[in-house]
Amino acid sequence: MLSTQPSKFFRILWPYVQIARIDHWFKNVFMILGIVLALFYELELFAWESVFPLLLAIAATCLIASSNYVVNEVLDAPYDRLHPVKKDRPVPSGKVKTSWAWIEWFLLGVSGMVLAFSLNGYFGTTALVFLVSGLIYNIPPIRTKDLPFLDVLTESLNNPIRLLLGWFALVTHSIPPLSLVLAYWMVGAFFMATKRFAEYRRIDDPIRAKAYRKSFGYYTENRLLLSMFFYAMACSFVSGIFLVRYHMELILFVPIGAGFLTYYLKIGMLKDSPVQNPEKLYKEGGFVVYVGLSTLLFLLLMFSEIPFLYELFNVNPAIIPPLWTVGE
Repeated sequence: MLSTQPSKFFRILWPYVQIARIDHWFKNVFMILGIVLALFYELELFAWESVFPLLLAIAATCLIASSNYVVNEVLDAPYDRLHPVKKDRPVPSGKVKTSWAWIEWFLLGVSGMVLAFSLNGYFGTTALVFLVSGLIYNIPPIRTKDLPFLDVLTESLNNPIRLLLGWFALVTHSIPPLSLVLAYWMVGAFFMATKRFAEYRRIDDPIRAKAYRKSFGYYTENRLLLSMFFYAMACSFVSGIFLVRYHMELILFVPIGAGFLTYYLKIGMLKDSPVQNPEKLYKEGGFVVYVGLSTLLFLLLMFSEIPFLYELFNVNPAIIPPLWTVGE
């Protein structure tokens, strides 16, 4: 009779798979905007020849992200033991040998970087920044994770980095508009600050919160709410620069984008909010539908021309090259 129990090898291996957080790879969806921009500015990239470099770019990004997640799991273990839920993670619960985890971190990082530089130098350099940003965020003596506001800003920097990874997977002679890169950073900061807000409320004890995360010694619900408002406003203003300068059609997306931020904030306000673990947001059915429809509308507007909008708002269509040239 066949046993239904998992093998010993699987039981030993599984915790190491868990700390690589494969379920968090969905965050690399933020590469899509960079890919869309590349296709918007260079329509000839709509070709089968673009598929392989994109697959290679996604694989490299996922490996580097997992490398950063492993170092996060290892260094956060003493603090996770103080969290009501995270104490059961593989490292704080003793299911992972630290020495093996460091080997896993090294192998994931190296394999990701080899793939990245095999694609092209610009993608490889950006991938290296992605890897280093994870080290700055997690490793003392810098460890920006412990510093209020810097923890949010350095973690959310992965948003524009992912945008650039999507872009450089296909384009190596220019970079996307800075206004959009900054907007992407600020919306990422809004997401991260909302996550901090939900975590702080979940712990519901300032002393325990500070023991779990040093930045919580400064944060309060009001301070986090104000920072969320700041990031949302900064994203809105910088996004406005992009749409007026480069693609006025996106002004039709403004109420949809504002609704998205509002919807996310609503979820962040829930008791034991799922934004603490964004990989579980798929359980919020209404939100998933909203995001899907919003994405379709954004793509439609990106590749549409509506001349009367420029006349209505008295704005001239962009007639200058919108990108900064690099390389040659």
